[in-house]
Amino acid sequence: MMQYVDAHLDLAYNALEYGRDLFLDVHQIRESEKPDPHRGVATVSFPQLREAGGVLVFGTLFTASEYASAVMGSDNRFTYRNQQQAFQQAMEQLDYYRRLADEEKNKLRLVTDLADLETVLGSQDDEEPLLGIMLLMEGADPIREPEEVALWAEKGVRAIGPAWDDTQYAAGSFRSSRYGLTEKGRELLEIMAGERLILDLSHMNEQAVLEALDFYDGPLMASHSNAQALVPSPRQLSDPIIRRIGEHDGVIGIVLYNPFLRPNQRMGDPKEQVTLDHVAAHIDHICQVLGDATHVGLGTDMDGGFGAEDIPMPMDSIGDIPLLAKHLKGYGYGQEDITRIMGGNWLNLLRSSLSP
Repeated sequence: MMQYVDAHLDLAYNALEYGRDLFLDVHQIRESEKPDPHRGVATVSFPQLREAGGVLVFGTLFTASEYASAVMGSDNRFTYRNQQQAFQQAMEQLDYYRRLADEEKNKLRLVTDLADLETVLGSQDDEEPLLGIMLLMEGADPIREPEEVALWAEKGVRAIGPAWDDTQYAAGSFRSSRYGLTEKGRELLEIMAGERLILDLSHMNEQAVLEALDFYDGPLMASHSNAQALVPSPRQLSDPIIRRIGEHDGVIGIVLYNPFLRPNQRMGDPKEQVTLDHVAAHIDHICQVLGDATHVGLGTDMDGGFGAEDIPMPMDSIGDIPLLAKHLKGYGYGQEDITRIMGGNWLNLLRSSLSP
């Protein structure tokens, strides 16, 4: 089975916020839950990730500002009023990942260095292969001051996205904020570069992204963003930004959320309106803009506040990811490029960023 890397899953958030046992099959999770529009029908669990050929995922530390949570109409526990609350909530999620990895029977490994990555990859022919988890902080407000980057890096965080909503470091793409990076944001990026952490551009507004591309000299990515040319939205990436990410040897993860795949699609609209053709179109657009298939992968965000009702047909869960590989072959992509898109490009980025 082809190896698959996913650059964006909110595993700890879903386990702690909704009480999901991610070691259950998604159908078992569904049977245990009442309908809830804020979480959607479960699509992600460890059995389904293994079924999909998953070798590594970026597991987020995700907290939402009180303002953003109110705008989205949710009332979740991982909502903060200040940086201290954000710090505590992200630490709780980090502890969740550590507890999982500490149990040998779980066959999970936190990937914090190159040796961890190679151990995970080297186990894939074993009867019970390891699944690697790399920690990604989505929205940097849990970092109370820029100097705390070193603390989070020591605890295993290897990638940071400065904004989800507006933060003290950068403006997010949800509001019409007239700033990009703040002074603290530049300090944050300078320290991140020294730690060789991956900068995640997703969710930042275009001004912040452009400033970061000019300023940051470390590894970077957009963990979960699609092509703005196909779905006009400040949340997606314009072609000039896509070119700049390619010039920096970054990677862009395609989100499998229907409103990010088809223009004018809204959450809850008929699922049948979006298919794997839409996913392939976003992948192909990025490849055409950059001239090759070395800077695009998957960042499905498939558990990010939506569920099976808002992912493309004929997918039902993350276990159906292999359908995309088959679809890309029918779309004219060769095996080498498909291997890159399904995970190889992420692995190349990680080997580069984790090298001493």
